[in-house]
Amino acid sequence: MASTAKLIATTAMLIGTIGLSACSGMSTRDRNTAVGAGVGAVAGSVLTNGSSVGTVGGAAVGGVIGNQIDKRH
Repeated sequence: MASTAKLIATTAMLIGTIGLSACSGMSTRDRNTAVGAGVGAVAGSVLTNGSSVGTVGGAAVGGVIGNQIDKRH
């Protein structure tokens, strides 16, 4: 069981790294939106025990939050 979890985590990290390499031409706001959506999707899935509605809802909320984050204060 532990090896399966490790394989899933490693695969997710690899896919995330490859996916983020496609962000090189994006603006900072676009990157923040994409990262926020990804983090929100994972958080929504974890909090709702894998519910697809929770995953999509988390992605939507995370994308909005990521879009609104600005490095300037």
